[in-house]
Amino acid sequence: MYSVEADNLIKRYGSNEALRGVSFRVSEGEIFGIIGPDGAGKTSIFRILTTLILPDGGSARVLGLDVVQDYHGIRRRVGYMPGRFSLYQDLSVEENLRFFATLFGTTIEENYDLVKDIYSYLEPFRKRKAGALSGGMKQKLALSCALIHRPDVLFLDEPTTGVDPVSRKEFWTMLRRLREQGLSIVVSTPYMDEATLCDRIALIRKGIFLDTDTPADIISKFTLPLLAVSGPHMPSLLRDIRLIPQVFSCFAFGDTHHVVMRPGELSLEAQINFLNTALHAKGHSGLSIKPIRPNVEDCYMYLDTLEEHS
Repeated sequence: MYSVEADNLIKRYGSNEALRGVSFRVSEGEIFGIIGPDGAGKTSIFRILTTLILPDGGSARVLGLDVVQDYHGIRRRVGYMPGRFSLYQDLSVEENLRFFATLFGTTIEENYDLVKDIYSYLEPFRKRKAGALSGGMKQKLALSCALIHRPDVLFLDEPTTGVDPVSRKEFWTMLRRLREQGLSIVVSTPYMDEATLCDRIALIRKGIFLDTDTPADIISKFTLPLLAVSGPHMPSLLRDIRLIPQVFSCFAFGDTHHVVMRPGELSLEAQINFLNTALHAKGHSGLSIKPIRPNVEDCYMYLDTLEEHS
């Protein structure tokens, strides 16, 4: 049985089509990541699956329950952590957790085993107002409140946005522990490096999924030559690389430019020499050009460019 099933979901806001036929499945005990930039449609998917808004087309089921017909049943069995901190800022940590436990007819003590690993971080601050917590502690409190009624599926909309790297790492460690307990987790993030922490991912762009697979399998589908190029004048280098017809795409990645070459008969070494010669002719010197292995972000940018050109 699938924990989540979505078939051809469509959502419009006026003339803006936020979702354009999204379909996917989430297996029991799986961390399923929806990866993409702001405005891609991630939050619309979460709001439909948690029965907060209605789809304009298609259908979806959570734990076998229809999101339109069986919304009461779904709300009792899922936990939802929206992207924006939405707990009561003037209540203490402990008061927030007790409030949400009471809403679902349970107590902190009854389900403490599920949240103890997370709540242990908050225990020293249990009397502190939620609004006075750090970003990382707010996320831990929000996760505790989403779990306190022992849900079967957990929906997390960009849970690590705006928190420090240490808190991000701790958060993902917690998610893996929850997955080991059999919880199904659907999580969205704009951070491509978090994609590899999921069992499967969907890459979303402007309301459509570009690909859905394991992170390793998505990377394995990237077969074009990928080069890392750097030099003294990076802005003009980026512009000039993009003007070379044999280059399929070029994007800035940190202190290098990642260049995807078009397929052809030249060997990888010949392509590197060709690119170096072409850039020297445009006045660039002191270049470093070397082949690299793609990551999920490279795959996203490649698929995004393909979609843009289609």
